[in-house]
Amino acid sequence: MTLEEQKARMISGKMYNDQTEELIEARKETVFLTDEYNRTYGQPQEAREAVLKRLLGEMGENVFFEPSFRCEFGFHIKIGNNFYANFDCVMLDGGGIEIGDNVLFGPRVGIYTTRHAFDPEERAAGACFAKPVTIGSNVWIGGGVHIDQGVTIGDNAIIGAGSVITRDVPANVVAAGVPCRVIRELTEEEKTDYFEILKREYGAI
Repeated sequence: MTLEEQKARMISGKMYNDQTEELIEARKETVFLTDEYNRTYGQPQEAREAVLKRLLGEMGENVFFEPSFRCEFGFHIKIGNNFYANFDCVMLDGGGIEIGDNVLFGPRVGIYTTRHAFDPEERAAGACFAKPVTIGSNVWIGGGVHIDQGVTIGDNAIIGAGSVITRDVPANVVAAGVPCRVIRELTEEEKTDYFEILKREYGAI
């Protein structure tokens, strides 16, 4: 089975062998690329994004990871515009990770699309299965959040620090906890006078 065939199998959600030579080599190459990206810290954004474009499946403009960023393969990650991840982000992307625009990650956020088989004999033989994770636009995910496979997080959602997300989170809510649950909806009362401050004190338009 070729690497392309194995990539398609992972995305399909079927059981696959995580210990093939092709996948082991792909993970090794990804470690080298993430090492290269992490070493570009402090260089111009254009230089850093050039490395990311070799690593990720798709990416928009202004995509930035603080060191150290780690992912399993990279080729199953799609990120929109204006993405920021704080320190020590981990993305295990076998099943696919798709992130919208204007998304913020706190430090040590982890996304895990792949699970080992539940049966111990299958697990020892390399059996895994993967499901995608989808994160909408304008989402803020707090520090130390863990996102399990198969989860969708809706637009504008805020996830409290330390949460473990095992099920979908709807749009326009604040959610937190272990397991993560909706605490309340976002309202117009969240707005402050920030834009007036920008105009008055920073000279921004």
